[in-house]
Amino acid sequence: MNDKDIQRIETHLKRTFANAQIGLKPRPKQKDSAEVYIGEEFIGVVYQDEDEDGSFMFEMAILAEDLD
Repeated sequence: MNDKDIQRIETHLKRTFANAQIGLKPRPKQKDSAEVYIGEEFIGVVYQDEDEDGSFMFEMAILAEDLD
């Protein structure tokens, strides 16, 4: 995932979720993904879609301890 991809995805997520605090950071060891943050809080990972060139998947875990 290159810097252009990361910027395009970040812009898309900010617009889609109406949240300017969303940011993506490259992962140091994995070149096919980026970490997604809201402010300083990690919320998930975006991966390149292996089946469809130019597409990406967003994965976010919701832990039981985070639910009321």
